[in-house]
Amino acid sequence: MFLDTSGLLGILDRRQPGHRDAVTLFTAAPKGVTHSGVVFELVALAESRGLLRHAALDFVDGLHTNPSIEVIHIEEQAYREGLDLLRSHDDKAWSLCDAVSFELMRDRHLFEALTTDHHFEQAGFIRLLTP
Repeated sequence: MFLDTSGLLGILDRRQPGHRDAVTLFTAAPKGVTHSGVVFELVALAESRGLLRHAALDFVDGLHTNPSIEVIHIEEQAYREGLDLLRSHDDKAWSLCDAVSFELMRDRHLFEALTTDHHFEQAGFIRLLTP
């Protein structure tokens, strides 16, 4: 299962409407995959939502030390593939982080995303959370 920003925020922030669903899905998944761009977004989003920075950073530390989670550090090739995907889909309001996520999911044969973001459905993936 791919772990997107909104899904991870749903786990981190108990005030999120889908918190219980996010925690249940996350806990049940045998393996989670995400990337450094999602982590960047998560820390910024958590702070903008009023969560304490140390809470977000502790959560991120937990992702990195959890043996069931793989955090992939985005290299130049993945970055360029994301840019190319955005160029070829200029009719979509996808972010660069989304595009990198989609390419990574395709490369890893991942079909489900712990996310509320409908862009994952636009790209042909299964969105596991509703907003």
